Amino acid sequence: MAALTKNEKHPDYTEGSIMRSILGMGLPSMVGFLTQNIYALVDTWWVSRLPDGEAAVAALTFFNVILMLLFSFNNLVGPGSVAVISRRYGEKSYALTEKAIKETLLLKLVFGFLFGIIGFFFTENLLKLVGAEGEVLKMGVEYGQIWLLALGLPYATYSVFTALRSVANPRMAMTLMFSSNILNMLLDPLFIFGYLGFPAMGIRGAAVASMISFALTFTVGLFLLYTGRANIRLHLRGEAKVSMETMWRLIQIGIPAWMGSLAWSGARVVIAPMIATFGMAVVAAYGVGMQVVSFGVMVIVGIGLGLSSLIGHNLGAEKTERAKKTGDQAILLSIVMMMAMAVFVFVFARFITTCFFDAPQTVAYGVTLLRIMALALPFIGIFIMIEEIHVGVGLNAPMMIFSVIHSWALQVVPIFLLITFLDITQTAVWWTLLAADIVGTVMVYMYYRRGRWLTVKV
Repeated sequence: MAALTKNEKHPDYTEGSIMRSILGMGLPSMVGFLTQNIYALVDTWWVSRLPDGEAAVAALTFFNVILMLLFSFNNLVGPGSVAVISRRYGEKSYALTEKAIKETLLLKLVFGFLFGIIGFFFTENLLKLVGAEGEVLKMGVEYGQIWLLALGLPYATYSVFTALRSVANPRMAMTLMFSSNILNMLLDPLFIFGYLGFPAMGIRGAAVASMISFALTFTVGLFLLYTGRANIRLHLRGEAKVSMETMWRLIQIGIPAWMGSLAWSGARVVIAPMIATFGMAVVAAYGVGMQVVSFGVMVIVGIGLGLSSLIGHNLGAEKTERAKKTGDQAILLSIVMMMAMAVFVFVFARFITTCFFDAPQTVAYGVTLLRIMALALPFIGIFIMIEEIHVGVGLNAPMMIFSVIHSWALQVVPIFLLITFLDITQTAVWWTLLAADIVGTVMVYMYYRRGRWLTVKV
């Protein structure tokens, strides 16, 4: 353990240029998450090449709604792990940092497999709940049950990335995530279409490719952590023992974030069947549109995840003023980056949509959605960045409340009323989502300016 306490083994991002620290921690995470979103788009593109491609994309869209719901349980541990691991690392309490990492991985494996097995037995019912039927339902079950049986692998793999970022190894996390997604993209056509002698599994092949990638990535991540190649080395028997008390503390910090995530993902479950009333072509366009918008979102999520660890480092080192300046500059950075992304999506909306669909009507649906949601991107960027700042300090209850307001009061209720009482098209739904993003972001920013997050202890 002594070798791990040398200064060169523990980089310090709480000194020097604030923007350089934000980019140093955030850019690697951003690159990693961009490749993840590129993989999601490539995955969707390969699936769209199947004989019944539009139905297959709709099946992915419906299952992703269910997956969002199940991944909300990931937040029972994830936000607490970011706050505790990064704070302990900033305090230079390296034995406690190791303990927090091991507790996080253990909890994620248990929760992931538990909720995945539960979801496995109710896959068909859940897909029917969000509006899937016929061939779309059948394909959704085929794809989804493979994902759910192995849900513990993605749960735990994402925590390997989190642990590496939280101990100032963002480039290692980026490399691991990048490699995982590239592997996934390479495996997709092999298992979907049976190239190079592999079994042609159709839509199920996309799920198999994902699970193989997660399994290999998690194994490599454990190897890096247990062999001392990261800034913190894990041991089978560390100085600080894993305990139920501190694991429960991780969960306590995460419960509000989980409830906020559940509110958001639950709203997607409710909105999906309402969108399905406009037809499967609209659902397919919505699925691709959300994937493209997610590409921009992942830019900010990547920066934000690096930022949340950086905020924890600064407060752990008792540098409150620097933490405040870091948050302010990160929000400004999010605005600039998302405005650039918004211009790109707006201008190239038709080209993007025609990469997935040939039917003129489906293309038209996708173009309209993308251009409206492009206007929302800067507001989404601000919202996410403020959310990640609060994750970094372990203050998740306020963001839970804002998530409920944003998802249900500003999205679900207005969309339900519009569809129920007015003869509207799906375009009115897209404008409602945009309005919700604007109003929700203004509310969150006003709260952020109060600065309560600077006084939180974990």
